[in-house]
Amino acid sequence: MELINFFELYYREFLIIAVVHFLAVASPGPDFAVVVKQSLTQGRQKAIYSSLGIGTGILLHITYSLIGIGLLIASDPVFFNVLTYIAAAYLFYIGVQGVLAKPHDPVQVANNQISVQQSNAKAFLTGFLVNGLNVKATLFFVSLFSLVISEQTPIFVQSIYGIYMAVATAAWFSFLSYVLTIEHIRVKLLSKGHIIDKIMGAVLIALALKIIINSF
Repeated sequence: MELINFFELYYREFLIIAVVHFLAVASPGPDFAVVVKQSLTQGRQKAIYSSLGIGTGILLHITYSLIGIGLLIASDPVFFNVLTYIAAAYLFYIGVQGVLAKPHDPVQVANNQISVQQSNAKAFLTGFLVNGLNVKATLFFVSLFSLVISEQTPIFVQSIYGIYMAVATAAWFSFLSYVLTIEHIRVKLLSKGHIIDKIMGAVLIALALKIIINSF
């Protein structure tokens, strides 16, 4: 009975949060670009580790929102700009790596045997940093928690919302990683892999420049 009452109290909040979060996470952005890049250049396992890193990055934003640091970031222009420039610099760095990508060996492409260069830890860290340094994501979650969640909603329940969004994010990008690395799909993509890598790199550079321009 208590569980039913609990569900009745908070299911509306949860449904709104789930829908808004899905629309946000499914929209193309830095996380999407990185997962595509990882899937093509590093393979399924590394792409999934990056997806887990992205999901873990969500927990960082949720923590900011719950303890009020997110409001501090939003209200302090200097702190906000510093974090913004760090995020832009990292996206720019990854983007340059993509732009400088060279064509893969045709034999390796045909046999789906592109060499993996990253460790699991580095792949995870790549995803975590791309998401965790995204100041706009912090503002998104601060806004979401402020507008949707009632002041009477316990921190414990808010934490459950946050954990759900982190798991859902990791699951979405892991699914994307799986689809992009299905053998016949990846082989086709890898045949033009360096071009796609350059495009994703250019997208990341453009996002970095956009972040910097919008900060002025």
